[in-house]
Amino acid sequence: MGQGFFQIGVTLCIVVIVITPLLGRYMARVFLGQKTLLDSIMKPVEGMIYKLADTSTEDDMRGWQYARALLCSNMLMGVMVFVLICLQKILPWNPQGLAAPKWDITLHTTISFLTNTDQQHYSGETTLSYFSQTAALTFLMFTSAATGLAVGIAFIRGLTGKRLGNFYVDLTRSITRILLPISIVGAIALLALGVPQTLDGSLKLTTLEGATQYIARGPVASFEIIKQLGENGGGFFNANSAHPYENPSSISNLIEIIAMICIPAALIHTYGIFANNAKQARLLYWMVFAIYGVLIGVTAIGEYQGNPIIDNALGLELPNLEGKEVRFGWAQTALWAITTTGTMTGSVNGMHDSLMPQGLFSTLLNMFLQIVWGGQGTGTAYLFIYSILSVFLTGLMVGRTPEFLGRKIEKKEIVLASVVLLVHPIAVLLPSAISLAFPNTLAFFIPPPGYTKSPEFHNISRVIYEYASASANNGSGLQGLGNSTLWWNLSTCFSLLMGRYIPIIAILLLAQSMAGKLPVPETPGTLRTDSTLFTAITAGIILILGLLTFFPVLALGPIAEGIKLASPIK
Repeated sequence: MGQGFFQIGVTLCIVVIVITPLLGRYMARVFLGQKTLLDSIMKPVEGMIYKLADTSTEDDMRGWQYARALLCSNMLMGVMVFVLICLQKILPWNPQGLAAPKWDITLHTTISFLTNTDQQHYSGETTLSYFSQTAALTFLMFTSAATGLAVGIAFIRGLTGKRLGNFYVDLTRSITRILLPISIVGAIALLALGVPQTLDGSLKLTTLEGATQYIARGPVASFEIIKQLGENGGGFFNANSAHPYENPSSISNLIEIIAMICIPAALIHTYGIFANNAKQARLLYWMVFAIYGVLIGVTAIGEYQGNPIIDNALGLELPNLEGKEVRFGWAQTALWAITTTGTMTGSVNGMHDSLMPQGLFSTLLNMFLQIVWGGQGTGTAYLFIYSILSVFLTGLMVGRTPEFLGRKIEKKEIVLASVVLLVHPIAVLLPSAISLAFPNTLAFFIPPPGYTKSPEFHNISRVIYEYASASANNGSGLQGLGNSTLWWNLSTCFSLLMGRYIPIIAILLLAQSMAGKLPVPETPGTLRTDSTLFTAITAGIILILGLLTFFPVLALGPIAEGIKLASPIK
């Protein structure tokens, strides 16, 4: 037990002590237009891109302009990728001769990767060609991550009274200055650790029994690093990061966990530089870190204690190793599960369907809150939207007009903030209710071998998890759903699009509204947002709103399952 928690502690120390301050300062310099080490290399490249896009670094956009540029560019990229996948049979880098998937699978895959979700209703190595995996999906993994990061930066600018900037400039800098350089270094590191990077087809081998075996491979290293760094999560192989070609060792596991968390954690530090308020950024960082640490602890303890039914049957006390890779064990699987659902990455190094109820509760709560650490860029925006609501509520309590960073919070800001937070429950609960109302025709549960049906409480978790994963742009899932059907593909597309673009539009409009307000002078009655008291109030409001909104489905899913396991019927 001690070794497992020591591994978790070392990983978190690396993130907090080394990664967050260095990367946070670097991103602030990039988006403030200050000099960086990559200027001499990237400025000429960026100049050509701006020329092709007919824009410049001086062209600022308002909220609607920023949103329109984002929506139009995303739509064009989505159409292009959909066509590429449909034509993969006649395109190069297809050594297996794979035909195009069904239209609904192709549509779901395109929208899923376009929205930075990467939810997969197919097996990567047997469905998509190398060209589709690289020219189509890897392209979207860069642009979707950069889109989210651009929105987060625009929102920070608006909160701090600056102009929102230019979407095309922010998108370009996110790729050329942050995602691409780190991905190149990370891909080389993974390649050195044994992750393959080849365009050769499957390797044909003869086993000791004389049978023929085909081992899938491909350009995995370049795919794997942006999958984690960009909080994408889609697997090159069906087993995702539990596959030894995607994640061969404990060192690659460490690199990939750090890649998942580094940008969203550092972005809070970046905010502190933009706002010139390091104290507030530090308090918010530790608030998020505290929730993150508690959820890791709850999940890790649950996995270490194991399944009481199995333990009682064997007369032993064993960790829960079902669905775990023995290379990583219970501790690294617990850390990964909370990190991947907290950062909205969605990759897995073990099967989440095999997590104990404590782990299911924690992973679902992460996707309900979306701030621990949240999606690429948008997670930071959600965090400050909760802060704005906290200012509003506390202002009502003391009878003062609420202010945030010296700017008044009024009706328009609260309406937009409410839209951001209410879209997610609608996109999760509405399709979940429809699916659960027709379990045999729509939900289509697949019972495990030897069972006539799966536990009812766990089935509820499976459905809720699928839609929460889609709406939160996470992409992970619980096994046991026949989710390659027309219903699942189209209904999750609804959650994917609704959970991605409606909040983004509201976030940008909120940022514009805040940027257009004149700062008001601070008085003795002004509520300071950089205090421990306010941070504690914000944490309480986050947990109360998240738990109250989704408590019924948590009670019917992982909580009920946990109670049933703790007191099995004899």
